[in-house]
This record gives sequence, C-alpha cells and structure tokens, in this order.
Amino acid sequence: MSVRAMLSIAVALGLLYLAFTAGAPFLLAIVVAIFLEPLNVFFMKKLRLNRLVSAIISCTLFTIGLLGLMVLIGLKVLNEVVAFVEKLPRYFTELSNIANIWLDQLRKSYENLPPETVESIEQYTMTFFEWLTKQAIGLSSKLGGAISSVPSMFIFFIVFIVAVYMFSFSLNTLKNSVLGFFHEDSRDKVSTVLDSLKKSIFGFLRSQIILSAMTYVISLVGLLILDVKYPLAIALLIIIVDILPILGTGSVLVPWAAYCLFVGDFFTAIGLVLLFLVITVFRRIVEPKVLGDSVGISALSVLISLYVGLQLVGVIGVFIGPLVVIIYTACKQAGIIPTSIKL
Repeated sequence: MSVRAMLSIAVALGLLYLAFTAGAPFLLAIVVAIFLEPLNVFFMKKLRLNRLVSAIISCTLFTIGLLGLMVLIGLKVLNEVVAFVEKLPRYFTELSNIANIWLDQLRKSYENLPPETVESIEQYTMTFFEWLTKQAIGLSSKLGGAISSVPSMFIFFIVFIVAVYMFSFSLNTLKNSVLGFFHEDSRDKVSTVLDSLKKSIFGFLRSQIILSAMTYVISLVGLLILDVKYPLAIALLIIIVDILPILGTGSVLVPWAAYCLFVGDFFTAIGLVLLFLVITVFRRIVEPKVLGDSVGISALSVLISLYVGLQLVGVIGVFIGPLVVIIYTACKQAGIIPTSIKL
C-alpha cells in the first residue's frame, strides 16, 4: 500500500472520529433526513408540493412527534424519580438502623476475639467505609456533571433540529455535491460505496434500536417479576447505561443488589444479580449476530471491531469500530481497495 493511500486512510479515520464527536448532531441529522426522504417524495408526488414545502412539513411533523415523545417519557420518568427521591430519607434511615445493628453485633463479638483479629476487622471496616465515601462523592460529581451538561444538550438539540431541516432541503443534491469532489472515472466507485454505506449504517442503527428494545423488555419483565417500584424508569435507565460499555447494566443492578443484600432483601438481591447476568449474556450472544445480519458483515468481524474500537478510542469506538469495517467492506466491493496482497 502506498504512502498516499495510508495517509488517505489516516485522514479518513480522523474525520470519522470527528464526525462521531464534534459532528454528532450533523451526523444524526443527515440520518434523520434520509429517513424522512420517503415522506418528502410522497408529498411532492401526491400533493404536488415543491421540495422546500414538503421538507418543512415532514421535518415539522418529526419535530412535533419527537418533542411530544420526549415530554411524555420525561413526565413519566420525572414522576417516578420524584416519588423515589421523596422516599430516599426513609431508605437512608433504614440503612442506618441496619448498619447500627450490625455494628452492635460486631462489637459484642469482639469480646471473644484476639486483639490482632479485632484490629484487622477495624481496619477492614474503615477501608470499606472510606471506599463507600469515595463512591458517594464520585456519584455526586457525576450527577453534578450531568446537571451542568444540560445547556450543552439543549444546544445539541437545537443544532440537530436545524440541521435536519437544512439537510432535508438539499438532500437531493447532496450526493452529487459529494461526487463532485472526485474524478469522473472514480464517481461510479464512490457512488457504490455511498450506497453501500447508506444501507449498512441504517442497518446498524436498526440493530441498535432492536437490541435496546429487547433489553428494555427483558429488564421490564424482570423488574415486574421482582415487584420493584418504578419499573418503567429503571428499565429505561438500564438501556441507557447498557449502550455505554464503560457503565453497563452492572452500574445500576449490582449496587442495587448489594443494597438489597445489606438490608436483608435476599429475594430481590438474587433476582437483580440474575437479571444482570441474563442481560449481559443476551447482549454478548445476540449483539454480534444482529449487527452482522443488519450491516452485512460477519458476527466475528463485528465482535472484533467492537472490542478494538473500545480499546483504542473509548466509548465512541463502539460505533467507529464497526463503521470502519463497513467502510472497508464497501470500498473492497467497489474495487477501491485491492482484495489480494502481493509480497
């Protein structure tokens, strides 16, 4: 492979990283605009409207639907969160009472233990409470960071909505504009790559929606069986953190199970651990297969790309890794990348 080709690949990977970070609202907007394109075509053909009016109508319908869905989900989750927060003092009181009982029993047992053992137990106890304090401080800082990010999320949403309108207005000429950067002899190959990418990216997004929906159903059913409160909000929280490998479902279910074990609710504790194992095994088994079928690459390639992407660039690599494999496959099929290696 020539130096020029390697440099082009490096630049492409850099642009891909920027697209999923700084350019995320625009990337998401163009995907939504492509989804709305059939509706634009319907308005133009059936109602004899021009593209501008059709795009305004379809984008406005999408915006209203999205805002309505956000309000409905937000109100439901907010109600359950408020109810949960109102009961937090009672939970802390119960936890404090149980901790005091355990400490009293522990002090009574000291009388029959050697001094060295008592000292070791006290050291382990102090270490545990120091760890617990650090975790509480870390959780508080994360919550503070989440609250402070609300203005950024609002700006992201505004830019995203405006970009949806802009892309929808000019989607019919966007592909030709991209092809205009290439020589005439290369345009057919680039067009093939773009069509393949469009199909694969939509397959990737569809697979993520399917996996999230199935995870939500599994979580909701498990929580209903355990008869816990606020199952809708908790199941929604589980699928949100499940998308992020750094957090994962364990960041919700494992501490919760530990709390239930501490307060003596063994049934719920065991059930939460089993639910965590079921979701984890389900994702590890089903995710490569669903992704592979949706984007047209093998399950092994998906698994490797997910892991390598995560290790190299973090959470965003979970999306970049499979996309790199998709782009490579599309370029190979179009004849841009040689399929044989000459030594």
